[in-house]
Amino acid sequence: MPRFFRTLGLGLSLVGILLLGGCLAADTSPSKPLTLASLAVEKQYVAPDCQGEQCSTVTISALEFPQSPALSEALQTRLLTLGMSISEEAAQPAESWEGYAERFFALAEEDNRTAPGNMTSEALLEATVHARHHDLLVVELNSYVYHAGQAHGLPLTEYMVIDERERRVVEADEMLLDGQEAAFDALLVQAHQRWIGEMGFDDQFTANWPLSQSHNIAPLENSWEVTYNVYEIAPYAVGQPTLTIPLEALEGVAKPRYLGRGGDE
Repeated sequence: MPRFFRTLGLGLSLVGILLLGGCLAADTSPSKPLTLASLAVEKQYVAPDCQGEQCSTVTISALEFPQSPALSEALQTRLLTLGMSISEEAAQPAESWEGYAERFFALAEEDNRTAPGNMTSEALLEATVHARHHDLLVVELNSYVYHAGQAHGLPLTEYMVIDERERRVVEADEMLLDGQEAAFDALLVQAHQRWIGEMGFDDQFTANWPLSQSHNIAPLENSWEVTYNVYEIAPYAVGQPTLTIPLEALEGVAKPRYLGRGGDE
């Protein structure tokens, strides 16, 4: 559905301008960082020439940032990459939502030739605000792709951390102090052991599904979350495990900026 926005203009009298200028001159304190505004992007595509309810679909529920086209493009590219099929690993991601849908429906048509019955394919690309604190915006990117004939669809999750002060994406290694990668991995091992205990898994499970490194980090106000996708450290039925590391354990490992303080790095 189209979205309509109304722009309101604001006029200032000469006196008002002079008064405003005086206030600005008197206030020499640094301005507060602006919160990065976001708008919803909602799109749905249906396979062309398909009639009835049994049609392959692509659903987009994303975000864009009017103040930063570069961040909007970065989010779109990451989400389009996340939604690529396993068979497309060697290909470049689509450049637009429409391009993704066209490519997906081409694959869906191939699926229909081999899938039994009237099965349909489905793709969902989603971006939501996972957390916001101390001028950090954590966006959760999710994709779910199912091709007709598969036993089940494939869900994937990736965090996108944005520094609202600098209007840029923060990569995982930037959040760690220099030389603390091994220390972080050790904390991840401890978090994994806690999760194993909470889930009631035995040593055989750990042997079959060993922990692997991950930098899919969401720096929250009270902890860090590290989310794994299906099959990475657990079978599909377990879902996407999230390991939690308390902030106090990250002292001396992570930069203060990402420990719920909002100070300088």
